[in-house]
Amino acid sequence: MPIIVDLDVMMARRKIAVGELAERIGITPANLSVLKNGHARAVRFTTLDALCRELDCQPGDILSRIPDEG
Repeated sequence: MPIIVDLDVMMARRKIAVGELAERIGITPANLSVLKNGHARAVRFTTLDALCRELDCQPGDILSRIPDEG
């Protein structure tokens, strides 16, 4: 998948654990872990907005695109 999720990097920079961030944005720690590990197939804009609000960042700080080699 050419979309990379760098949520773990932002969480480490902000020194926040999965459980705490999940509680702050209103999702389960399991669902946040799925997103953090790059296994999510989709993310709601409301969730992305809440992540950016709590991590004080922009969506591009969490998500990036790697161009296809072809």
